[in-house]
Amino acid sequence: MEPVTHFLTGAILARAGFNRRAAYATIAMAIAAEFPDIDVLWGLRGPIASLQHHRGITHTLIGIPFEAAAITLAFYLVHRLRAARGKTTRAPANWPILFCATLIALLSHIFLDWTNNYGVRPFFPFNPHWYAGSFVFIFEPVLFAILVIGLAAPALFGLINSEIGERKPLFRGRGWAIAALIAACVLWMTRFLEHDRALQLAQESEAASTTTRFFASPYPGNIFRWAVIADTPAFDQLYSVDTRTEAISGSTSSAPVIGGQDTYYKAAPTVATLIAKRSPLGEVYLDWSQYPLVDQGAVTTAGPDNPVGLTPVTFRDARFLYDTFLNRGRSRPPLSGTVFVNLEADQDHRIDHTELQGKSVR
Repeated sequence: MEPVTHFLTGAILARAGFNRRAAYATIAMAIAAEFPDIDVLWGLRGPIASLQHHRGITHTLIGIPFEAAAITLAFYLVHRLRAARGKTTRAPANWPILFCATLIALLSHIFLDWTNNYGVRPFFPFNPHWYAGSFVFIFEPVLFAILVIGLAAPALFGLINSEIGERKPLFRGRGWAIAALIAACVLWMTRFLEHDRALQLAQESEAASTTTRFFASPYPGNIFRWAVIADTPAFDQLYSVDTRTEAISGSTSSAPVIGGQDTYYKAAPTVATLIAKRSPLGEVYLDWSQYPLVDQGAVTTAGPDNPVGLTPVTFRDARFLYDTFLNRGRSRPPLSGTVFVNLEADQDHRIDHTELQGKSVR
């Protein structure tokens, strides 16, 4: 899930009651709700390291207790500095409660990331399997609106009440926060059920006779539309399912059109693809990707730096090859990479360079 939704979720959880029980709960839970994404710092070592460690140990059940302890300790030190200056807090400085509150906020991060189609590995390193609920897009406008209203409405009504002379309460917004959490749960449950319905419709289609598995990805803002992958040994077929009309691929047909523009055939291994799969990018990508598509392209034009030309091998994940109003997965697939192989080079110098998400990696 994108960062702002994580921050808002942490703040809403705090407003639901934790801010009355422990000092610094609101800011601590907002920070904790986004804190696991500190693994973006791996990007300093390059895009391959970023992909390898993204949603890694900081997104696991074994890691979050240490993160909760670190955040609680940080606010304990802040409290000591404030107390030395004679500053007080409205809520009591209850460190066990603050630790539990930050732990819940951290768990909310794992939950929200699990709802996306990228997935998480909560049991890593004991279980490296990726789990993905895949029923909420990385940015869900409805969820975002629910959280914003839950936080902003108390302030708005507080301004109105101050205008008519009512006394400002010490803690406000609990009712709105609880209502927002209930609305979010209703949205999650509705999307979860529609996601299950989309998979059911896909399995009932004619593609089910040759398909080994199905995967459905969400569209932002539309609980009825789903991008489905029909995965077979020979190809991946991508099509759209509307659970409201039960239409597949935007038509009234009960089955997807095989062989269309969204059919991605799985090419037989070649020397170039085998070399690329053993590259640093290839090993990391295939460890993460659940629906990998590895394709060999045409040899690039030879130039001063590459006198014999290079053979590109592209890595894509079929889960992200669909368009929404927020991205263009068909023309600019996210989380894709290319390994350029020099087939005429010596055995130890077959990989010339690598590109991941548009960034060159030497």
